[in-house]
Amino acid sequence: MRLIGAGTQVGFDYTVTDRFWTIPNIITVVRFLLVPVFVYLTVFAADYWPATIVLIVLFSTDWIDGYIARRFNMISTVGMWLDPLADRLSLLIVSATLVLTGIAPMWLVWAILIPDVVLALNSWLLFRGSPDLPVTVIGKVRTALLMIAVPFLMVALVAGPHQQTVTLVATLLLAVACILHWVASIDYFFKARAKHRAQAMAAAPSAASTPSPTQGEQS
Repeated sequence: MRLIGAGTQVGFDYTVTDRFWTIPNIITVVRFLLVPVFVYLTVFAADYWPATIVLIVLFSTDWIDGYIARRFNMISTVGMWLDPLADRLSLLIVSATLVLTGIAPMWLVWAILIPDVVLALNSWLLFRGSPDLPVTVIGKVRTALLMIAVPFLMVALVAGPHQQTVTLVATLLLAVACILHWVASIDYFFKARAKHRAQAMAAAPSAASTPSPTQGEQS
C-alpha cells in the first residue's frame, strides 16, 4: 500500500464537493480538538503516557482522513484548506508545548514558525489568501517525519533505560524534518511568486487591448 497519496484511485474522475460535514472533515475537526487534550495532559497533568497516546492518535488520523477522502470520493473544497491548516496549527501548538515544558529543543519552534510566517505573508501580499499550490512530495515527507519524530520525544520520557537512545533518534528525525520543511517552504515561496507573475502576464494583454474611455472618444 502506498503511504503518500494512499487511497488514490488511478484514472478515477473525482468529484469535489462544497460540503463541510464529510467524514474526512469530521475526522480533521476531531483531530484538532485533541490538541488541547494533549496540552492539558502534558503541561498541567504531566501524564506522559496518555499524552503520547493522544499524540499518536492525533497524528495518525491525518493519514486516515486523507485515505478516506481519496478512497471513497469524499474530497471537498473545505477539506483542501482545512486539513493542511489543522496540520500546521497542530504541529506548531504541539511543538511549542514541548519546547515550553523543556521536552523539545527551542530550535524546533523557530524552524517551523519562521518559514510558515514568511509563506503566510507572501501569500497574503500576492494573493490576499492561499495561492492554491499542490502539496509536493517533499512537503508530504516533511509532514510525515515531523508527525513521527514529535511523538518519539514523548516516548523517550517513558522509555526507561533506553531514554537517551530514543531521544537521539527523535532529535535526528526532527532535524531532518526541519531541513525538509525549509526546503519545501523555499520551493512553495518561489512557486507562489512564479504563479503570481504568470497571472499578471496573462492579465496584461487583456488589459492593454481594452480601450480606455478617452481612446473611444478620440476614435
